Amino acid sequence: MADREAAQEADGQRLSTRETADRLGVKPETVYAYVSRGQLTSRREPGGRGSTFDAKEVDALARRAGRREPSSSGSELAVRTGITLIDRNHCYFRGVDTSELAAHYSYEEVAEWLWTGELRPGIRFTAPQDALSAARRAVQALPPHSGPMDRLRVAVIAAAAADPLRFDLSENPVIDTARTLIPTLVDALPSHAPEPGAGDSLATRLWSRLTAEPADAAALRVLDAALVLLIDHDLAASTLAVRVAASARAHPYAIVSAGFGALDGVMHGAASGLAHRMLREVLDRDSAAAVVADHLRAGRQVPGLGHRVYTGEDPRAHTLFQLLEDVPQARPALQAARHVITTTARHADLHANVDLALAVLTVSTGMPAEAGETVFAVSRTAGWIAHALEEYAERPLRMRPSGQYHGPRPPQPLP
Repeated sequence: MADREAAQEADGQRLSTRETADRLGVKPETVYAYVSRGQLTSRREPGGRGSTFDAKEVDALARRAGRREPSSSGSELAVRTGITLIDRNHCYFRGVDTSELAAHYSYEEVAEWLWTGELRPGIRFTAPQDALSAARRAVQALPPHSGPMDRLRVAVIAAAAADPLRFDLSENPVIDTARTLIPTLVDALPSHAPEPGAGDSLATRLWSRLTAEPADAAALRVLDAALVLLIDHDLAASTLAVRVAASARAHPYAIVSAGFGALDGVMHGAASGLAHRMLREVLDRDSAAAVVADHLRAGRQVPGLGHRVYTGEDPRAHTLFQLLEDVPQARPALQAARHVITTTARHADLHANVDLALAVLTVSTGMPAEAGETVFAVSRTAGWIAHALEEYAERPLRMRPSGQYHGPRPPQPLP
């Protein structure tokens, strides 16, 4: 046995038929079809009962084939990724529980680790002056009623225009772009308080853009944890948009713009604003039951409850609620959120999601309703870059599904 394992190590990793099928996203019978067509080479080990395949050869075939696989329903596109796994009401980044990451590391540390595989304690992202000046000028030119997402969209375009080398899609330049783009987005937003220093954490600098209230250590810890937890969440709508753009070899600024476009909706990034307004109303009326009843009577879903990928409580919400226990000014909003949960539970089996936890933070610290979406957008930029790095390593333009035409059959008369 030891001799066989040593031989396998010397010859490269070998995969069983089942492992090969899983890696390719096909049935075992299809693996043997690949062998018959000369696309894979099988080998039967001495004393073994099945064929084995070279892992590098399998991965090369997966890349050529676009690494697409059918979902469990067989009707949706699935894309292989090594970034996020959501399993049994837990979320993992590269196999590590996101709640553990949020408990031990800052947003910048986790983002750097996600991009490079290297943990750099105390790392700080800083904005280059040219990009920051361009972004600030563009943001200042917007109408006064412009919201944070308007400003972020304009800032990323201005930063792109200031970077003539943005079309270099090799790994290190893309990561360098990410390290500078994220702080540029944050520092381009108008500040409500004396501006923090460039050496402060990203969470500290973002705080001053969201509220004029001073940042105590416990509340700032919640914001930093939220930034970590929201970095990625598998192939959400915005992340799929990013992967499509990266498949077409759009540069990093353009893929972030694609993400912002898909994020800007009440079914995605803007959902936290609805939870904020609902929670504010509960506090103003001092009644969760009345507010929940109004939503049910109008046929609306109660904001901040339920999630399509979790059967229980959103683990991100669970982590943030625990941290919010240590924030004294958050206690009224936290109690109101729990009343919403228990009131709704009488009628529907719904659990809190991260939008409700974000709403507790934003309501209790004097942040506007749009603050949760801003946190979401800034945080998710790191995840989008990670997905772009994966997609840049794949075959170009592989994200090209075929449409199912349901229009009039040709030929039709000229209109």
